[in-house]
Amino acid sequence: MNLKLIVPALAMALSPVGVGKDYSPDEPRRLLFGDTHHHSSLSVDSGLIGNRLGPDVSFRLARGEEVTTNSGQRAKLVRPLDFLVISDHAEYLGIADLLNDGNPALLATEVGQEWYKAMQVGGKAAWDTAVDITAEFSSGEPRFRDTEVERSVWHRVVDIASEYNQPGTFTTFNGYEYSSTVNGDNLHRVVIFRDGPERVKQVIPFGAFDSQDPEGLWDYMAGYEEKTGGRILAIPHNPNISNGAMFSETVNGSAMTRDYAERRARWEPLMEVTQMKGDSETHPLLSPEDEFADFETWDVSNVAGTPKEDWMLEHEYARSALKLGMRLEQEVGANPFKFGMIGSSDTHTSLSTTREENYFGKLPHLEPSAKRAGEVMLRHPKTEATLVSAWETGASGLAAVWAQENTREAIFDAMARKEVYATTGTRISVRVFAGWDFDQASVERQDFAALGYRHGVPMGGELESAPSSKSPVLIVQALRDADGANLDRVQIIKGWVDQDGGTHERVFDIAVSDGRSIDPDGRCRTPVGDTVNIVDASYTNAIGATQLVARWIDPEFDPAQRAFYYVRVLEIPTPRWTAYDARRFGAEVPEDARMTVQERAYTSPIWYTP
Repeated sequence: MNLKLIVPALAMALSPVGVGKDYSPDEPRRLLFGDTHHHSSLSVDSGLIGNRLGPDVSFRLARGEEVTTNSGQRAKLVRPLDFLVISDHAEYLGIADLLNDGNPALLATEVGQEWYKAMQVGGKAAWDTAVDITAEFSSGEPRFRDTEVERSVWHRVVDIASEYNQPGTFTTFNGYEYSSTVNGDNLHRVVIFRDGPERVKQVIPFGAFDSQDPEGLWDYMAGYEEKTGGRILAIPHNPNISNGAMFSETVNGSAMTRDYAERRARWEPLMEVTQMKGDSETHPLLSPEDEFADFETWDVSNVAGTPKEDWMLEHEYARSALKLGMRLEQEVGANPFKFGMIGSSDTHTSLSTTREENYFGKLPHLEPSAKRAGEVMLRHPKTEATLVSAWETGASGLAAVWAQENTREAIFDAMARKEVYATTGTRISVRVFAGWDFDQASVERQDFAALGYRHGVPMGGELESAPSSKSPVLIVQALRDADGANLDRVQIIKGWVDQDGGTHERVFDIAVSDGRSIDPDGRCRTPVGDTVNIVDASYTNAIGATQLVARWIDPEFDPAQRAFYYVRVLEIPTPRWTAYDARRFGAEVPEDARMTVQERAYTSPIWYTP
């Protein structure tokens, strides 16, 4: 059938439905939502600036409990998460807690005394100290390091995750953040272990103080798997503040090699496409024909305040990187950017809150208040000029996973095979399969998923060697968030590379709500409408659809050209968190602040390889 699904070696084989003992199918049937990028007080850039909530509070909120925030407010999720990765920075892991506890080894040092005093003073002194410490992520040269202290803190982190892990109900992962920030360019990765304490405690986190080169991280990951028999993966994030470094086509100034491309694809199967610090699907300068491209855009500078230049954008956004990866595959024989897509929060408050009406901010001083929208999110580290205002942070995002069950093993395996997708905080349900023979009735069948697995591949999969005179057929089902807004439309984003190495993209609307028409060129040019009342921070579901389904055949398919396809689902417009703040607090929101949002989901791609 010329179909191939990329799966890890240990993944379970898919069985046909209704055959003997396999009457109960083992294909992924559970849709799980979680956060893979989350900081507690153990992160130095969180604990030093006012976050006093440890990992236990993070897990308690995520699994549905009410907690008290750093500002003394009550917080509870509308619906619990299914899984959580607390990914505190490896660099200076737990330093803030150690300072609070008066750790003798730390306070015996000059730098420990300096940090302790700043933390006691708080305010600007603590903030400036946190900025100085995170600057060491760029230099790779720590002012304090004690391996035994690191091991002790790491063991505590692992033990807390074990305490809250409830297989089948709520999954906690062991993980951390690798925080290389060379010259202020964000090269951070979230590192996730599939394993429990018996394996994970055999190592300590590898961070930017060990190597600023991600290849060093990959070597550590390979060593971990060889030493323990466990499994591990890394997820790059925030490419939009890497100033073109995240998806560079050169490596340390030299042309990319096949070996590098293969190793990157091996260790980094996913990419975080949306989070609080901006959305990284695409940029209006990269996708001028896409009217939905300018979404929660951060494109000012990197962390060090180095201004953004237009040439950098191609190497910072998911859609352009997916195209670049196929071109590099054509040149070197392997695709380094063959990633699936997820969203996550990057919260530094210990609170994974991603709904607009329940958004508790990225940093402790940006928890709900009458003034937070006008606060500063990111300053230039030298001039202290405002680079990003607080109102520019989004309430994004979530990682959605199709898994057999809610366990570390099943969720990790789904991530490894890329059967995952991103949302900007909403819980849209979306499924897509690609094959060669799906008919129109496929999208309405009760056994939609079983049919998709039998005759096609899901998101994250690959089609190979098209049968004669056939084009890829994609079938999609999308369902609105049960506690949220109706759907506006479902789109296919196609990217391809021609024989000369030129890259191209097109957006196709394949299902729209409210009886609107799709033009012959595949676009619906009638907006869905807008029911938002900004003053009341309200909307109605009088427009849009609760469910959209579609079958789509690529009208421009060339079997000789590499291509990818992913699904983007958009909701109708709804109030943004800034509108909720204005209503609740009578807040004066900055004049240029966005007050509405069109939440969305991005699936992992399906690739076609000749």
